[in-house]
Amino acid sequence: MAGWLQRVLKRRKQSSRSPPDTRPGETPDTGPGETTGPGETHSTGRSETHETPSGTRSSPRSEAPSSESQAHAAGGGEGARWGKAYDVCVCHSEGDLGPAHELVSYLEAGPCGLRCFLQLRDAAPGGAVVSELCQALGSSHCWVLLLSPGFLRDPWCKYQMLQALSEAPGAAGRTIPLLRGLARADYPAELRYMYYVDGGKPDGGFRQVKDTVLRYLQQLS
Repeated sequence: MAGWLQRVLKRRKQSSRSPPDTRPGETPDTGPGETTGPGETHSTGRSETHETPSGTRSSPRSEAPSSESQAHAAGGGEGARWGKAYDVCVCHSEGDLGPAHELVSYLEAGPCGLRCFLQLRDAAPGGAVVSELCQALGSSHCWVLLLSPGFLRDPWCKYQMLQALSEAPGAAGRTIPLLRGLARADYPAELRYMYYVDGGKPDGGFRQVKDTVLRYLQQLS
């Protein structure tokens, strides 16, 4: 009799410990957002958040990049242009200094002004002529050869022409011959594979020269 009573009391204690509406092997239902275990969350159909060590909540979705970071990733469109000191180097004879100044003034004017090198204006005083010429040619994107009878007679002008051709041997728009008072038959043989700009136009061909340089610089971006 005593053994039977002990077994009944034992079954009642076990049944009182189990939550209502549960079966062996099942877990009790939890409310929305309630945790069911360490580091777990109950799905509610909303985006989940996670606890960080500092106690703040963070979303698993990454934030969109700011406009500043997008601009930094895109990079400067004209970075290649500023890799050289000059946009154009004007090569001319001493007798054509006046027309060379006019050309440079035109190229440097306006919102699309170009950075020009003019030897007698920009060469370092006391510097070696050959070194200054070679440095200017190598530091320029394009070269304008102001071809005239005086240009063909000047050995330094021919030296500049050959240096420009060595910098860019192909007809890539970098070497721009500008004829001024020179017959077509006297056009240098070294430049016969290049089109030249006619300096006999009302504007001296300056606009065509500037457009050619700007078109080349635009290709760098």
